[in-house]
Amino acid sequence: MSVSAYVVGVDVGTGSARAGLFDLRGKLIAAAVKPIQMWKPRTDFAEQSSEDIWASICYCVRKVLSDSGVNGADVTGVSYDATCSLVAIGASDEPITIDIEGDPQRNVIVWMDHRAIKETDEINAGDFDVLKYVGGKLSPEMETPKLLWLKRNLPQCYNRTARYFDLADYLTYRSTGVFASSLCTVVCKWTYDGFNAKWDKDFFNAIGLGDLFDNGRVSEDVRPMGEPIGTLTPIAAADLGLSTNCKVGIGIIDAHAGGVGVLGALWPEGEPADVARLETAIALIGGTSNCHMAVSQEPIFINGIWGPYFGAMVPGVWLTEGGQSTAGSAIDHVINDHANAASLKALAAESGKTVYELLNAEIHRLATSAGVEDYSYLTRNIHVLPYFLGNRSPNADPHARGVVEGLSLDETIESQALLYLATVQAVAYGTRDIVRAMNECGYAIDTVFVTGGGTKNPIWLREHANATGLNLVLPREPEAVLLGSAILAARASGAFASVPEAMQAMSHSGEVVNPDPEVSEYHSRKFRVFRALYSAQVEHRAIMNGPTP
Repeated sequence: MSVSAYVVGVDVGTGSARAGLFDLRGKLIAAAVKPIQMWKPRTDFAEQSSEDIWASICYCVRKVLSDSGVNGADVTGVSYDATCSLVAIGASDEPITIDIEGDPQRNVIVWMDHRAIKETDEINAGDFDVLKYVGGKLSPEMETPKLLWLKRNLPQCYNRTARYFDLADYLTYRSTGVFASSLCTVVCKWTYDGFNAKWDKDFFNAIGLGDLFDNGRVSEDVRPMGEPIGTLTPIAAADLGLSTNCKVGIGIIDAHAGGVGVLGALWPEGEPADVARLETAIALIGGTSNCHMAVSQEPIFINGIWGPYFGAMVPGVWLTEGGQSTAGSAIDHVINDHANAASLKALAAESGKTVYELLNAEIHRLATSAGVEDYSYLTRNIHVLPYFLGNRSPNADPHARGVVEGLSLDETIESQALLYLATVQAVAYGTRDIVRAMNECGYAIDTVFVTGGGTKNPIWLREHANATGLNLVLPREPEAVLLGSAILAARASGAFASVPEAMQAMSHSGEVVNPDPEVSEYHSRKFRVFRALYSAQVEHRAIMNGPTP
């Protein structure tokens, strides 16, 4: 393996594009980030521009080369991960608007866009075989309901679109000119049958989307992640500052890249990459939303949890994917929605600290003042259900909403800190609920490999360990999502014979956070309340939707 060879992983999240330059041992040499635009023209609508996203990517890749001093010709592979957002492109590769107001640059329906709730409910009411591979229900975050919404509500735009992509697949197309899809994207978000390698066209005909295949607007060339799709075109190479010899790997969804980036640490170098070991661990990729990745040698069907998806993350095995539609966004929402939000932001700016650091300090002060043995106990009388954008797993309920029980008239930083702590715990209980459902159906998960923004927060880490009762393992390389894409780039470059081999060589574990048994009973009680809040909401919804009195 060449010591002068490097690979680039590109990650497109909800709010930014990032690039990381790695060596073939998984060491991050340089990283860069640039925000991407988002428009929210209506409630439940979220839109982006593929041109803006590409420009941000190019800026980041060029910056890591500049910052590191590495010559672009020494980068042998590049791969992309991205949110599962829908991209519409015309016959001349121009953006086709998906915006109800007609802005021509807005050609991306973001994963979190819930405009297609009605279409989702209609599809889920059908007796379709594909639904058993998504936990029994499609989500409005998936592409099929969004496509049906476009056909019904923007038929002119729908008909003008020559190609539809998941965002990661658009980026490989933009890089190589090859119209192919990632097994990850189409299995997880488009109902592709990965095990039998085929589309269920009867399903698409039944819901009114059969013309996607008649006109070739969806690729039938589906390839596994990390497979080389080609080399950079001259235009893409010039845009990125790389060479036309650089190989491009089939991409992956962003959360799944995080799974690739952390789970290889289960396989010490020199030992066989035993897939069975993966069944005892889950990868939690945290951010605006959370994703929970577990893999198994045989398919495990779990109501309310996506999958099983064949080959959608680790080649040759089945993926089960849990998730929380709001995680980091739920925590930020309760902080920003509090009466003390403006004062907290001003104090953060004045002190040079983050709002999280200030709230963490306030939690420690409150615990000392109250004389409690552990600050977890401070939330005994405040409980949160963080379903502000519905529940992805394990209830598969996009109609669910957030609940806070125990509010007072207190508008000080004290009440803000308590609400923040209760919400961090609630997000952790969401993970506990997902693991509970997985273990009840055949998994034996006792360890969580974690990555993402929340892992930089010591209270987030500690409460997730304590609230779930599971061991948390952090990666040695904190930018594990970027690393996951870099692993696929290394595989595509030919440096490794397989994705597991690349994972084993480039992924390494770091700090371990163990749960405190002293607070186990307290969190078990809080978890019972957490589940009761959702049950009560379902009951209340049934009352309100019943016959008019």
